Amino acid sequence: MQITLNENKKLVETLQNKLKENGGYCPCKLEKTEDTKCMCKEFKEQINNPNFEGFCHCRLYLKIK
Repeated sequence: MQITLNENKKLVETLQNKLKENGGYCPCKLEKTEDTKCMCKEFKEQINNPNFEGFCHCRLYLKIK
C-alpha cells in the first residue's frame, strides 16, 4: 500500500493553501471537527480497507494497492 499526493500540482497547491487557511480542516467539508481534519476520518477508513484504491474526497491523496 502506498499513499501519494495527486499528480496535479496545481490542485495540490490549491488544496494545501486551503488547508492552511482552514487550520488543517478539509476544504471540501462544511463541518470543522476532528473527523474532518486532514487526513480525514473518511479517508483513514478507506485506507484500512484492503480492497480500496483511489482518491480521498477532495482528491489530495491517492491510495495505491
